[in-house]
Amino acid sequence: MNKKGHVLNAALLSIGLGYLLEPAGNLATFETIVSIGVPITLGALFPDVDTAFGKHRKTLHNLPILAGFAVFPELFGNLEWVWVGILTHYVLDVAGSKRGIALFYPLWKQEFGLPVGVAVSSRRADLVTVLVTAAEVALAAVLVFRFPQEGIELARQSIGF
Repeated sequence: MNKKGHVLNAALLSIGLGYLLEPAGNLATFETIVSIGVPITLGALFPDVDTAFGKHRKTLHNLPILAGFAVFPELFGNLEWVWVGILTHYVLDVAGSKRGIALFYPLWKQEFGLPVGVAVSSRRADLVTVLVTAAEVALAAVLVFRFPQEGIELARQSIGF
């Protein structure tokens, strides 16, 4: 996907996550959307910095980079949502585009993608971006609402309740 697609994905995802995390639909919801939206958007744009150096869809499009940004908040106490933007960038490049990304670079240069993607210049690129984002928000909803309930139920069963 191109920058426009990644920004569209980040903006829509931020709105969806904002409502999942603060569903009241009031000022608190808007504040949540903004507070997570800026770092998610920055993270969504970060991997494409490798267009200026290195090898695009390899140098900054891999799991070691994602792991570094996922651990960063624990070590330094900031950038909590940037890794989500990077992850969604990867998901959009893998699921939404034809080419894919080199997930295990620099150890393995092979690019991985799904056969359902479209060319970046396709008229359907925005539609694919919206569909991928909808799937991401649906997965987030499952994680936010269903997973904790199943975890609590499993814990109750394990102790005999």
